[in-house]
Amino acid sequence: MSGQPQHAPAFEESDLGAGDPAPAPQAARPRPADVDMGDSTSQEALERLNHAVTELKALSVAPLLHRAITAIRQDDAKTAASLAIQVLEQDERNGLAWHVLAIARELAGDFRNSIQAYEAALALLPDHAEVANDLGRLAFRMGQKPLAAQLFMQYRQARPDCPHGANNLACVLRDLHQYPAAVEVLQRAITANLGDAALWNTLGTVVSAQGDAANALIFFEEALRLQPDFAKARYNRGNTRLEFGQFEGALADCEAAMTGASGPAELAMMRLAQSTMLLCAGRVGEGWDAYEARLDPMFAEVTHFMSERPRWTPETELDGRSLLLFGEQGLGDEVMFANYLPDLIEALGPDGRLTLALEPRLIPLFQRSFPKATIGPHATYKLDGHTMRAAHFVTDDSGVELWAPLASPLRRFRRSIADFPERGAYLKPDTTRVEHWRRELAALSGRKVGILWKSLKLDGARLREFSPFEQWRPVLETPGVSFVNLQYGECAAELAEAREAMGLDIWNPPGIDLKNDLDDVAALTCALDLIIAPANATSNIGAACGAPVWFISTPIGWPRLGAARYPWYPHARVFIPERFGQWDGVMREAAEALGRWLG
Repeated sequence: MSGQPQHAPAFEESDLGAGDPAPAPQAARPRPADVDMGDSTSQEALERLNHAVTELKALSVAPLLHRAITAIRQDDAKTAASLAIQVLEQDERNGLAWHVLAIARELAGDFRNSIQAYEAALALLPDHAEVANDLGRLAFRMGQKPLAAQLFMQYRQARPDCPHGANNLACVLRDLHQYPAAVEVLQRAITANLGDAALWNTLGTVVSAQGDAANALIFFEEALRLQPDFAKARYNRGNTRLEFGQFEGALADCEAAMTGASGPAELAMMRLAQSTMLLCAGRVGEGWDAYEARLDPMFAEVTHFMSERPRWTPETELDGRSLLLFGEQGLGDEVMFANYLPDLIEALGPDGRLTLALEPRLIPLFQRSFPKATIGPHATYKLDGHTMRAAHFVTDDSGVELWAPLASPLRRFRRSIADFPERGAYLKPDTTRVEHWRRELAALSGRKVGILWKSLKLDGARLREFSPFEQWRPVLETPGVSFVNLQYGECAAELAEAREAMGLDIWNPPGIDLKNDLDDVAALTCALDLIIAPANATSNIGAACGAPVWFISTPIGWPRLGAARYPWYPHARVFIPERFGQWDGVMREAAEALGRWLG
């Protein structure tokens, strides 16, 4: 945070910036529903601000600030900002004017300038607890979690008895994966406020993020006992029920919660959660329809796709049209969603034209697979806290008529499991590189089996989706196999563990970057006799290219679409544990299947 206020003229209506390059956005996943962190435009907050203005010694500017606060009450952010700037032009060290300006900028959606104004107010106001809370809430909203934690701690120190402050701090500590600290904050607050349903709800979200669904369910139930109409707790309980395979109960909770959503943003998040539940229950068409909630501008983690063309909808005729598709979600999702592209190309017909904006590492593989398509990289930016995705290679004269995110045409082409074809592959590896890897692998004895065991993003509840490496031992001790490392990212510790604890040397393929050389990775997967892996980028690429893949899945996995297999890859085999965290049984099952396969 800056220690000095900025001069008022720095705040211009057109000062939006060009946006900063950003990493690929996280896959659109429903978040836990937290109690609202507070609202700087609430009646209580504005009354408090009005009272502070009344006590100002600078009586000449007080009427301007009172009028600005009234404008905020009326959702007139422009007038409120103009009045606050008039005060700052007279006295740029007026902390209350900076606070009012910050609220007005936030109300207008200008988060970057709002943060600067909050910082100025924080530096100037002697009692800055409320400003710290407002700034912390905005920082949390913009994904600046460490800053939010620092500010909420300031507020907590100033208002130690406020359960609302404890709740805010616990939420950001949870999102920073500081789970013991979050639990400690909540335990103290609950001890002093046993009847506060909000605190029980947040405690449920913290233990759920740690993968403890059983205790999370208990805490959500307690929140609902204390407050039966608590929509957020009902929504959170629905997400937890989903983990136990209680599809109808999960959907009932989610749908009931949607009627009590606190605003459009929360409703969009609940709608996204509903899509996951529908897909897990095998209600595929309804699930894809609900999945459009990820594109709702009010969804907190929405990606805005930058195209001036009309957006394609399932009712739009495709024959002879020119369509731009933006890759979305994670890299593995871009591969999996491409399952329908052969059908889409057929629907476009000989006079149609397909343009794909994809993760750059996928372009060679997709260009070979769909040679008539125009394929280029998408670029992702952050602009005032909003995620924007562009396709700069698409020029004004490219003839694009329509656009859509990559998953949206699933609503037309994959409305049921029966709509998934039995084709073995839809991506084509480089055959010369496949032969290269077969020659390299020929030096190894026995059957050549590639393995992966984790994702690069392993934190919180996501840890439950991947078996710890030590539990792969029954598979790795299978005789007659040479295991080949396909794990991208840092994996030296696991390879050393296999060598020292199991006496097993897992072969590292030479001259390949397993994270970035994805076209060569595709060829390597097709040169192997078998791949055993969780569903991640590499295993999806291999399966889409027709490589033999055994997926180590999770008890509830939405890409299975309610089935015991992956409809996207009909040739793949799936091993499913009974419960999250119960990997021993499923890894023994995979090891026994591997032994039979060798025989």
